Amino acid sequence: MLAWVFEAASACPQLDRVLIATDSEEVAELCYRNQWPVQLTSPDLASGTDRVHAVAQQIDADIYVNIQGDEPLLKPQHLTALLRPFAQPHVEVSTLKVLCTAENIHNPNAVKVVTAADGRALYFSRATIPYDRDGASPQYWKHIGLYAYRRQTLMRFPTLPPSTLEQTERLEQLRFLENNISLYVEPTEFDTIGVDTEEDLKRVEALLLQSS
Repeated sequence: MLAWVFEAASACPQLDRVLIATDSEEVAELCYRNQWPVQLTSPDLASGTDRVHAVAQQIDADIYVNIQGDEPLLKPQHLTALLRPFAQPHVEVSTLKVLCTAENIHNPNAVKVVTAADGRALYFSRATIPYDRDGASPQYWKHIGLYAYRRQTLMRFPTLPPSTLEQTERLEQLRFLENNISLYVEPTEFDTIGVDTEEDLKRVEALLLQSS
């Protein structure tokens, strides 16, 4: 699974360098065997953003991209979309959204996002947002957990205490919103499946076999 993610990230021409950050000796050994660049990070880090921050202490860049290793359906097009908002100098952090399928609208494992007209995130939730009070059948968007950060914003993240909303929803991106750091959300037509369960793994394996 990690190989699929690494190869897709490496195929994105906008990334100067791809590095696997992990707190697992087993994953690191796999990387050594395959000659993939890897950096061991502390197992005490609470989130993916904290792990990227740790890497940024040793690798200097203007923009850092956070790609989860459990996203084997990652495409280079995701990363192109993720980096697009940085053409605007005021953008500090970006992420992605995709149209939410009917079965995911009420699924708490599929995080929903609502945005302002300019793409700035208003809120992320495991709940169904917006609430369809009058049966208007609004468009729902599912969040895809890829992030890109400008260096100064990434450096600020660990200095901020975990926020109330972040702890309630178990969504690290809410720490940015609660501290008045804007996230800009770019749409993509390509959905992903984060592999969190054995059922997810079976679904992904079937899709990858179809496309191979």
